[in-house]
Amino acid sequence: LIALTCSGLLFAKTASALDELNVAYFLEWPSANQVAQIEKTFDQRMGIKVNWKAFDNGNAMTAAMVAGDIDIAYSQGFIPFVVAVSKGVDLKLGGVAMTYAENDNCVVRNGTGITKANAKQLEGKKVGSPQGNVTHYKLLKTLKHLGVDAKKVKILSMQNSDVAAALARGDVDMACGFGGSLLRMKEHGSVLMTGAEQEAIGLKVFDIVSVTGEFARKNPEVITQFMQITEDANLAYNRYPDRFYKTLSKASGMDMAGTISTLKKFRFLDRSEQLSEQWMLGGVQNFTKEVADFFVLEKQLPKALSLGAYSKTIDASFLA
Repeated sequence: LIALTCSGLLFAKTASALDELNVAYFLEWPSANQVAQIEKTFDQRMGIKVNWKAFDNGNAMTAAMVAGDIDIAYSQGFIPFVVAVSKGVDLKLGGVAMTYAENDNCVVRNGTGITKANAKQLEGKKVGSPQGNVTHYKLLKTLKHLGVDAKKVKILSMQNSDVAAALARGDVDMACGFGGSLLRMKEHGSVLMTGAEQEAIGLKVFDIVSVTGEFARKNPEVITQFMQITEDANLAYNRYPDRFYKTLSKASGMDMAGTISTLKKFRFLDRSEQLSEQWMLGGVQNFTKEVADFFVLEKQLPKALSLGAYSKTIDASFLA
């Protein structure tokens, strides 16, 4: 109790340089730290007002950070971060929010007869997907793995919130998305490849915590505080997840069944796991370069940076 009290006092003091903190997040994407969001733990321990603003995609989060409207993007997609820094946007990746291979996928509409065994039949067909995010990256990598020429697939750019309806109407033969949208898509079809099958071919799927370089330079202690409160929430959830389902259902805007189903496909990494060579001490840096090089090959990016340049955009100090 004493330690918590002292910690809270320290937070209130160090965060006082800011009047408010603006945090980006996704609806229908429950995360353990949303318990602290609902219970105002961030506000109380940091001593400032924390505003949580919902977004539909990670690229919009980047634009809001650059505009100065968002200070911390929680659970931004890793791919939008890679795309942004590759184009010269000054962002810093401060931690891993969660991993979720099974919570982001592509669903083939019932009646098409298309499976991973005959996936080449997707050539000439319409596929709806968000663009420039992890869903898009997984789609391109999956098509390549299955021998499908992505250039011959009619990939339509859609918001995650719209792809399920497009699949249900028959506007597309396959739709790709995440969270609640993926649950709705599965009512009308089957996944092309399971998350486990995708992981087996090297598809690492995770969201991140990101800030602008300027915010990181001016407010490092605020980011550290935010990450500590998130760490505490993750540890509490990982011990007793069922205690928090009701709160997270409210926070995410999903019904209870959808919340539980989504959460069971998430894994929230603790500090020690993040501070490992698999993640923040090497793995994320290497994967950033790998993703960028792939996007250049697929003509989704004009050029990639060096591994050294990407490594400078990843800062594990906020987890220390």
